Parts: sequence; C-alpha cells; structure tokens
Amino acid sequence: MDAGKRSFRLLYSRIRAFFGKLVGVTALLALGACASTIVPSTQPPRPKPGRAQPVRTPPPAPVPRATAPLPPVAAPIQRPTAPPAARPVQVSRALESAIKSLGANFGGSVGIAVRDVHQDWMIEYNGRKPMPQQSVSKLWVATTLLDGVDKGRISLSDSVTVRMEDLTLFHQPIRALVGKDGYATTISSLLDRAMTQSDNTANDVLLRRAGGPDAVRAFLARNGLTDIRFGPGERLLQAGTAGLTWQQSYSRGVAFQEARNKLSREAREAALNRYLASPPDGATAVGLVNGLARLKRGEMLSSRSTDYLIQVMTESKTGPKRLKGGIAPDWRFAHKTGTGQELAGRATGYNDIALLTAPDGRTYAVAVLIGETRRTIPERMSLMQAVTRAIIANH
Repeated sequence: MDAGKRSFRLLYSRIRAFFGKLVGVTALLALGACASTIVPSTQPPRPKPGRAQPVRTPPPAPVPRATAPLPPVAAPIQRPTAPPAARPVQVSRALESAIKSLGANFGGSVGIAVRDVHQDWMIEYNGRKPMPQQSVSKLWVATTLLDGVDKGRISLSDSVTVRMEDLTLFHQPIRALVGKDGYATTISSLLDRAMTQSDNTANDVLLRRAGGPDAVRAFLARNGLTDIRFGPGERLLQAGTAGLTWQQSYSRGVAFQEARNKLSREAREAALNRYLASPPDGATAVGLVNGLARLKRGEMLSSRSTDYLIQVMTESKTGPKRLKGGIAPDWRFAHKTGTGQELAGRATGYNDIALLTAPDGRTYAVAVLIGETRRTIPERMSLMQAVTRAIIANH
C-alpha cells in the first residue's frame, strides 16, 4: 500500500512538470508573435539616468516684435551721445552770462564766441554777424599752404626769393631784408614771419605760393567754413578800404599813408562804410571758432601739419595784451591777431582768435572781433582779457 502511494505521487509530479513546461513554451511563442507586430515609437528613447540629453523641439513660430526696425545698411552710423555732466552745463551757463554781459557793455560792434573743442558746446554774443578779419585771415593762408604740403605739392624747405615787387604795406618787417637782389628764404621761414609777426609781405608771398585767393576760398569751402570769407590779398584789400586803387609805389616808405591822406574825409568815410557793410574778408565769430575747433581736432590737416601750425601760433609775438593778457600761467595759448585801419578815432577790425588749453588738456576755441568802435586800445584789450579770464574762471 505504501509502495503504491509513492508510485502514484511520482507519476503525478512528472505529469505536472510536463504541463508546466508546455505552458511556458506556449507563452513565449505568443509573446514572440506579439513582438513581431509592434510598430517602433516616434518618440526619442528615454535618456539614461545621469546623462543630460538635448531636448529637440520644433522652433516656435516667429512673433512680431514691437521694436523699431533696423536702419538700412547704407544708413549712417549714429554715435551715442552721453548726457552732459552736471558741472559742465553749470559752467557753460555761468560763462554764457559773463560773455553776454561783456559784449553788451562794450561800446561798439563786437562779436564774441567760445566753443569747447571736446564737449562741443558753444556760447556766443553777436557771433553770427560778419566782421572784418584783417590779419586773422593769415591763418587760412597758412592752412591752405599746409594742405598743399600734406598733398605733396609744396615743401616747407622750398626756397623762395622775396623781391622789391613783392612788398606790400603797413606791417612788413621783412622789408628791411629785401635788397636790390631780393631776399632768399624758405617757405617755413615765411610762414613763421606771417604767423608770429603778422608780416604782410611774407603772407602775400605765401598766398601766391598756395594758389592765390581762390585756392584759400576753395579750402574753406571744402572744410565747411561757410561763415568765413577771404579777401583779395593785403594790397588790394587795404587800398580798397582806404578808397584807393593799388599802385606798387605805395609799398615804399609811407607812400600809401600820404596818398590816403590826400583823399577827402568824405571819400575815406564812404570807402570805410562800404567795407564795413560787407567786408570781403569778413567772418563771424561763430565761424572762426568752428574753424579753430576743426583745426585742433585734426580734421583739416594731417596730424603733423596740425601740430606744426598750432606750435607756430603759440610763438606769436603780436597782441600780448589782447586775449593772451588774461591767460593763467599754467594754461597753453595759441592765437592770431588782426588789426584794421582807423579814421578819426574810429577803429575797425581789432581782433584776436585763440586756442586756450587748460592744464587738464581741455581746449576752448575763442574769437573776439571788434568790428567797429571808438573805445581806446586799453579798453579793447581789457575786453579781450576779461573774456579769457571768464573762460578760466568757469572751467
């Protein structure tokens, strides 16, 4: 009996194991059949833990922006302008009050302009009325000549012979050096004489070498200095202002003054009035400081010619008690003066233009033009000195 039970149990366990294997094989076959019909997913595989995977999503549709459109490629570049600092604005207002007070309280026709070369603000009193430049215009002969140097047409070392027929009138220290065979010199020496001594003959020789009055006018036009005229040269300008027609014999001794004195008072006044009404060498104070600022910034000449010319202007010996009379010891000063004719106490064209540079390097372009006045020379000088002191006090 016991042996029969053991035989039955053994048979039962074998049958159970057989059917278990059969069920497992069937399940595996069914799973394989299902797997053969699965469509691959369009989703990317899930990233493995610990590794960052880039997320690839389609780009969003563009959304219109509310900002202004970009300028076209050909549009000029607009440089950002920083708001002015509080102190320079306050200083310019104080200086404006001083300049306008000086101009309004001076007896006569006067134009004053001050321009900050670096911050580019300007103050002026009657600064847009054309007034005679007189020898201030020698600056434009010098710039035109140096433009020729920059372009290779002229060399400062070029030899020049000044002859008797080159002499002009009024202030011409070179006259003492011109003998019957002339006076041999160089372009650079003549430029020094014209700018530091305001020698009229030296200037007229340079004017011819630079190409004449038309060349100077073309230079001014190219540089946008439309408020500056250039006259016909010293001889024709001064003769016309006096009511005379130029003759070369006027260049000898005091021949010009004697011929002028023979004219009637009415004729001389009429000629002077015509000159002042529309001076052929007229310029505005605003136009002159604009020109000085462009010169200082190196916008008209090469850096070498710019430095050379400004250095020559610092060595000027004329007008030490005009604008220069108010300069502080630690400031640098470069200038050009001009002085016109007088008739019966009526002075014309008493001028000075300058570059004033502070110890910190900031530069001001200044022009004081006294077109017409009956004030004395010390009073005219005092006005100019006061303008310089006002600039320094409000720097």
